[in-house]
Amino acid sequence: MGFADQRFNVNLSILFTELPLLERPAAAAAAGFTAVELWWPWVDSPTPEQSELDALKKAIEDAGVQLTGLNFYAGQLPGPDRGALSVPGEESERFRANIDVAAGFAASLGCTALNALYGNRVEGVDAAEQDALALENLALAARAADRIGAILLVETLNRPESPLYPLVSAPAAIEVVDKVNAATGLGNAKFLMDLYHLSMNGEDLPSVIERYAAKTGHVQIADNPGRGAPGTGSLPLEELLDQLRKAGYDGWVGLEYKPGDKPSAEAFEWLPREARPAR
Repeated sequence: MGFADQRFNVNLSILFTELPLLERPAAAAAAGFTAVELWWPWVDSPTPEQSELDALKKAIEDAGVQLTGLNFYAGQLPGPDRGALSVPGEESERFRANIDVAAGFAASLGCTALNALYGNRVEGVDAAEQDALALENLALAARAADRIGAILLVETLNRPESPLYPLVSAPAAIEVVDKVNAATGLGNAKFLMDLYHLSMNGEDLPSVIERYAAKTGHVQIADNPGRGAPGTGSLPLEELLDQLRKAGYDGWVGLEYKPGDKPSAEAFEWLPREARPAR
């Protein structure tokens, strides 16, 4: 098995960021990839102008790549925010305003995975109140995803880099996934297993894969330490992805790593060009 047997996509919100947004899909295609994913590209707006949505859609289509994953609005990301859906007041309302916009954009490109970042804890707000709001908003997002034939992803981040984010273990995210599925009855909420974040939290990655592969809807990778390309750190990513395959996971693997001090186009040397197109 190994890297050559995986279906990789490129996260255009962390790779190729030296280029304008509309040039990134073509750059990924030029590097040999046929699939991409994105954080919500308009960090200041959950409801951008239709012309902006159309321009990005055209850039993706013209590049001949498939959009396989999209984040809902998540506040200032990258930046201080880690989502909006559990933050009472304006941010929660912005998330709700974004739900149909993001789902509509995903549907227009055949994207079937939508990631909803939970949001940071807010000083002075009871955690139970935030969790109740989060469940309400996640249920709305799950229903919107279901309407377009998509899954809803719930992601674990890591405590060192996101100290106010409450989902910093695989079991914590799985608990939320289960609650959303119980609330909606749809069963389309899934775990986003980011091996970099889990490793930063010190989790036993083979054990996480064994326990939760069946509830996993998407996987993302970066090496650790450094959040660089595979081979720049010490994680046995090839072995871990093999284990995921053997456990039944046959979905996408998002390349969500930093290119380092070189152009993004040169950050894929670990993966033979013939293994880059999705199969």
